[in-house]
Amino acid sequence: MFRVFNFAAGPAMLPESVLVRAQQELLNWQDTGTSIMEIGHRTSNFQDMLKRLEVKLRKLIVIPDNYKVLFLAGGGQGHFSFIPMNLAGKNRDVDYLLSGTWSERAAKYAKRYANVNIVTTATASNIPDKSTWKLNPNAAYAYYCPNETINGIQFSEIPETAKVPLVADFTSSILSEPLDVTKFGLIFASAQKNLGVSGITLLIIRDDLLDQAQDITPEIFNYKLQAEQGSLLNTIPTVPTYMMDLMVDWLVEEQGGLAKIAEVNRRKVAKLYAAIDNSNGFYSNTVEAKFRSQINVPFNLPNDDLLKHFLVEAGQFGLAYLNGHKLVGGARASLYNAMPEAGVDKLVEFMQYFAKKYAF
Repeated sequence: MFRVFNFAAGPAMLPESVLVRAQQELLNWQDTGTSIMEIGHRTSNFQDMLKRLEVKLRKLIVIPDNYKVLFLAGGGQGHFSFIPMNLAGKNRDVDYLLSGTWSERAAKYAKRYANVNIVTTATASNIPDKSTWKLNPNAAYAYYCPNETINGIQFSEIPETAKVPLVADFTSSILSEPLDVTKFGLIFASAQKNLGVSGITLLIIRDDLLDQAQDITPEIFNYKLQAEQGSLLNTIPTVPTYMMDLMVDWLVEEQGGLAKIAEVNRRKVAKLYAAIDNSNGFYSNTVEAKFRSQINVPFNLPNDDLLKHFLVEAGQFGLAYLNGHKLVGGARASLYNAMPEAGVDKLVEFMQYFAKKYAF
């Protein structure tokens, strides 16, 4: 079977064992004689799986009892709007920390529903020191994106916002390392990175934030109503939920949990940055070390012609989807949980070979 190492930013690489299990269960899920693609969201089989998935996630991430776990449609960009709708009903003043494309887009959407205060704006290479931030102590919430997939910038620590609830877009970094949920009012993550396939968003929200919605909030995206109905107010994305369940099992049973996968992830990204930094300038990443993404690594080559050759020859080596985002260009390697260390080793080997071949 031909399989490449898929470095795409998302939808992203899935573990082969997860794909095999899904294949084996495709025609007959849980001895129902029915495919998971045919199972109704109100059947006892599906609802039992959903309940078990929530229990597994609570144990894996260590989610306290005073937080609700929701499985919703809408994708990350949908929740850019649903978050201010749900949290800025009684207080329209909100804070946004801008570190790249996705937090900028989230702030743009939020301006339709709330009064957005820009706390700080990152440069291409760093996030300004917190002493310069302009936080509103009376904001309904403060929003940030811990890891920006396009810009390759990552917060080095969780922002301190005092009593203001912290909202975080963990789409690209959820389950990549242990996480202290108690520091957040709301966490959300679209699934197509470490949680499975596109079409579903995991949302974790503290109970006291469930009564802040604006009247215009659609019922199916009202977090309180969905929490009351166990995420089943409307038809849940059933197949993506099933794939999330398989991904959580894989992470726990085959990878040993969050602490173990974090060790692997640190080794992977350290190897890639070393290859970039030790290339005598052939490859470059301009983000300061403190703020470099530990998941999505953008890098440039000396010119566009070399970049084109690099992408073509990488594909011939079985290294796929290394092109950078269309907004910034260059190359980019995304190292989500499913990317094995062997894939990074092969990429580093190719990068060294290519630099030697085309060095000026």
